Amino acid sequence: MPTSNGSGIEAIVAKLLVPVAAASGAIVFVGFFFRDFVGEAVTGQGWVAISLLFFGSGLGYLAVLPYRIDDDDDPSRGYLLRVRRTNLTATLREFAGNQDPLTMGVPATVFAAFLLLQAAFPTRTSAVVGDVADTVLLVGGPLFLAAILLAVCYCAFLLLGPWGDIKLGDPETEPAYTYPTYFTLVFTAGIAAGLVFWGPAEALFHYRTPPPYFGAQPGSAAAAGDALVYTLFHWGVSAWSAYAVIGVPIAYFVYCRGAPLRVATLLTPFLGVDGLDSVWGRLVDTLAVFATIGGIATSVALVSQQFLAGVAFKWDVAVGTAGPLVFVGGLTLIFVLSGATGIHRGIRRIAGVNIVLFGLFALLLVALGPRQYVAEQGVSALGRYAVHFVPLSLHTGGQWVADSTIWNWSWWFSWAPFAGLFVAALSRGRRVRTVVFTTVVATSAATVVWFLLLGGTTLFVQQRGEADVLGAIAARGGSEAVAGFPLLAALPLSELLVFLFLALIVVFITTSADTSTLVVAILATKRGLAPTTGSIVFWGVFQGTVAVAVLLVGGAETLQALAVLTGGPFAVISLIGIAGLTRSWLQEERGHTSLVVRAFRRLPTVQTHHDIDPPKED
Repeated sequence: MPTSNGSGIEAIVAKLLVPVAAASGAIVFVGFFFRDFVGEAVTGQGWVAISLLFFGSGLGYLAVLPYRIDDDDDPSRGYLLRVRRTNLTATLREFAGNQDPLTMGVPATVFAAFLLLQAAFPTRTSAVVGDVADTVLLVGGPLFLAAILLAVCYCAFLLLGPWGDIKLGDPETEPAYTYPTYFTLVFTAGIAAGLVFWGPAEALFHYRTPPPYFGAQPGSAAAAGDALVYTLFHWGVSAWSAYAVIGVPIAYFVYCRGAPLRVATLLTPFLGVDGLDSVWGRLVDTLAVFATIGGIATSVALVSQQFLAGVAFKWDVAVGTAGPLVFVGGLTLIFVLSGATGIHRGIRRIAGVNIVLFGLFALLLVALGPRQYVAEQGVSALGRYAVHFVPLSLHTGGQWVADSTIWNWSWWFSWAPFAGLFVAALSRGRRVRTVVFTTVVATSAATVVWFLLLGGTTLFVQQRGEADVLGAIAARGGSEAVAGFPLLAALPLSELLVFLFLALIVVFITTSADTSTLVVAILATKRGLAPTTGSIVFWGVFQGTVAVAVLLVGGAETLQALAVLTGGPFAVISLIGIAGLTRSWLQEERGHTSLVVRAFRRLPTVQTHHDIDPPKED
C-alpha cells in the first residue's frame, strides 16, 4: 500500500525521537515504580523535564511517522484543512502575505496589551476584568440560560426530526473518516483537559458548597448526590449542544452551498457567500481567533499547574519557578509538531492514543474503585438529572448560579467557535443526524461516565475518610489542580493510576491545542488560501507564548475571565445561526423523513378482526 514518508527533516526527527523516548521512559519507569533507586538524584524541575520529554517524544514520534495514502482519506485534501508544505524562505514570504491583517492583528494586539497591563498593574487589571466578567455573567444570565436550553432543544429536533436526514455534501459524497475516528477527533478536541482537571474536583466542590437549588447541608450524604447531579448538568448534553449549533450550520453552508470554512459562515443566510468577507464577517472570525487563543492558552496554563502538582505530589519535590516554563515550552513543541503534520497524521494518531488511555483509565477505576457506591450514586444521579433537567436549565439562583452554571455556559460558548469549526471540517459526507448524535449524545455519554466514575470515587474516599482531598486542596491554596493525586493514592495500583493520569493530562491538552492551532491558522489566513506550515507553527508558538507569559505575570484566571467574556457574543451568534439555518431549510430542504416516522413505518402491521372479516354492508 503506498505511503508518504514526509520530508527528510521529519525522517531525521523520527529517528532521533526513538532513543530519546526510550531513555527518558526508562528513567520515568524507574522513578515511578522503583523510587528508592533514584532517591534525590533528580530535582523537581528535572522530573518535569524528563516526564514531559518521555510523553512528548513518544507523541512526536507518532506524529511524524509515515502514513498510508489511502488511509482514512483526509477531508483537507481538496482545500478545507490542507497544509501546504514549502521551504523556509517561501514559507516566511507566504506567511507574511497570506495573513488577514484584521483577524491576525487585532487578537495579537489585544493579547499584547493585556499582558503588558497584567505585568504593570496586576492587581488592578485582575480586579477590573473580574468585575466586568461578574457583571456580564450576572446580568446576562438569562441570555446564557435561554441560549443553551434552545441549543439543546434544537439539537433534539435535528436528531429526531426530518432535517436530520440532510446530507452534508453531494449525494455520492462519502464520509472522510471512519466513525470511530470521527468520534475520537470530535470528543478529544472538544473536551481538552477539562476531564482530568475537573473530574476529581467539581463534584467535591459542590459537595463542600452545595447548590441552592437542592438546599442540602454542606458535607452531607444528600449533598454528595446533589453534587453529582449538578456535575452531570454542567458537563452533559447542554454543554456539548453549544458546539453542535455552531458546527452544523457551518458544515451545511460549506458543503451544500459552497461557503468558505469560517466561523462567519454562520451568517451566510444574512450576508450571502460573497458578503462573508465584509467587515461583519471578518469581525466574527477575529472574535473567534481571540476566544480560541484565550481558551487554549488558559487551559495550557492551568493544566501545567495540575501536571506540576502531580510531579510534586509523586516525588515530594519542589518544581521551582522554572517548572511551569519547562512544561509549557515542551508542550508547545508537541502540539506544534502535531498540528503541522495535519489531521491525518499527528492530530488523528494522538487523539487515538488519547481515547485508548481514557478507556484504560476508566476501566481501571471500575476495577479498583468503589463499584457499588458509584453504581448506586450514578443511577440516582442520572435519574435526577433527567427529572430536574428543565428546572435546572431555567434556574437563576443568584450568585451561586452566576459563578457556576452561567460561568460554565459562557466558557463552553467561548470554545464553540473552534470546536464547532473543527466538527464542521470533519463532517463532510455525513448526515446532520449523525453529526448531532456524535457531537452531543455520544460525547456526553463518555463525559458522564467519566465524571460519575471519578467524581463518585472522590466523594466516596472523602466521606469515608480514606483520603482528605479537600484538605489537600486547602493545603495548596485552594487549587483544584491537586485533587486527583491524593484520590489516586488511596486506591490500589496507585503508581500506575498516577502515571496514566499524568499521561492523560499531557495527551488531552495536546489534542485540543494542536486542533486549535490548525483552526486559528485557517481563520487567520486570507480566504481562498490554505494555511502554510509556517502559519501553523506561528500560531502554535503564539498560543504557547501567551500561556508562558500568563504564568510569568500570574494572570491565568484573569485571562480565563477575559476569554469567558467572548461567550456572550457567541451565545448570540449561535442563536442567529439557528435562525438562519432554520430559514434556509424551510425554503430549500423539503421531503425529508423524521426518525420518528421512520421508526413508526418499521413497526409490524398487526391484522385485526376487521381486516380478516370485514362487516357486511346493509
